[in-house]
Amino acid sequence: MDPTTDNAGNTGDPGDARATLEALRAEIAKAVVGQDPAVTGLVVALLCRGHVLLEGVPGVAKTLLVRALASALELDTKRVQFTPDLMPSDVTGSLVYDTRTAEFSFQPGPVFTNLLLADEINRTPPKTQSSLLEAMEERQVTVDGTPRPLPEPFLVAATQNPVEYEGTYPLPEAQLDRFLLKLTVPLPSRQDEIDVLTRHAEGFDPRDLRAAGVRPVAGPADLEAARAAVTKTAISPDITAYVVDLCRATRTSPSLTLGVSPRGATALLATSRAWAWLTGRDYVTPDDVKALALPTLRHRVQLRPEAEMEGVTADAVINAILTHVPVPR
Repeated sequence: MDPTTDNAGNTGDPGDARATLEALRAEIAKAVVGQDPAVTGLVVALLCRGHVLLEGVPGVAKTLLVRALASALELDTKRVQFTPDLMPSDVTGSLVYDTRTAEFSFQPGPVFTNLLLADEINRTPPKTQSSLLEAMEERQVTVDGTPRPLPEPFLVAATQNPVEYEGTYPLPEAQLDRFLLKLTVPLPSRQDEIDVLTRHAEGFDPRDLRAAGVRPVAGPADLEAARAAVTKTAISPDITAYVVDLCRATRTSPSLTLGVSPRGATALLATSRAWAWLTGRDYVTPDDVKALALPTLRHRVQLRPEAEMEGVTADAVINAILTHVPVPR
């Protein structure tokens, strides 16, 4: 095999990178119906080396979406079902005593993979949730003082049920800030739901994606080529200032106790850049920033209790800020 060709048969040519990722989105659609914004969000996160939080009620294909992405990218993937009794070592790994050698050896946990599906992450206590912090930020795991690097690429796709559901724990602000995007996965429209049921009636099995026709269409080389192309997308000083003004406006909003941090501003700039490249441009516009503002910022702000009681949502506050902050010409 040509060493410049990955297992999916792609060369990693930057000129083909955008078309390859478009094919990736189409491949995922073979298994998941009517969730195009979530699919696009996952692709943006891959381009930005970020992590994704998927929120929705049970049964809207959050897990299937991540599994289809892993199959279409031909990446190693592992799944962890987060439960109230899950321990941090169950995620990161631990030292195991070997009776034959009378020594401790490290047994890697499921976090040592390319794409980690953290299913129902908010059903486990904060101590276990925080075990992912180092992995997400530093892309390594430290056990017994020894840092162990994680594979590249590495992405955490975590699903969570709405916090109003029984038996859920709110994610700590520090961990929420490590997620590049928070994507909401809504209930499907009537027609989409009919399409889902029709597929199942025709024999679709969500546990067998190969039988559903999902094939690897991209690999690590394509992803690296796409990431390199995204970094060449131009960002004008006006766009940078616009992103800063939006984020600073959240810090003075009367509806919020916590605004967007500089890390959040950096994230918005990165996701806007990736979206601009995906849509075929080599420069970022204010519309790109607006398109990614909600998924990039909604989990980085905290509502005042009185605003919550009045039914105000984070999305509504961000939309109001988008309306009032002057847009560069």
